[in-house]
Amino acid sequence: MSKGNCKKDGCGKEVRAKGYCDRHYRQWRRGKLPKPRYSTCHSEGCRKPRQRRGLCAEHYAKEYAKTSATPADAGGTAAEPQAS
Repeated sequence: MSKGNCKKDGCGKEVRAKGYCDRHYRQWRRGKLPKPRYSTCHSEGCRKPRQRRGLCAEHYAKEYAKTSATPADAGGTAAEPQAS
């Protein structure tokens, strides 16, 4: 049973999903075809194109930025032993 042909102009390959062949379906998922899955950043009010994990480059950098580890007791205030 044939599923039909890819809806991308000039492509006659068999459909995999969403009306696209395997190649064009992957492009659609990455936002490289019209009406992409998630074309804009998921952060509230942001309309920039998404880059990674559903976020634009700016919000991704803020969310997943590697911070330098800072010691909790930077002032050297270690707990002193209690006298018995």
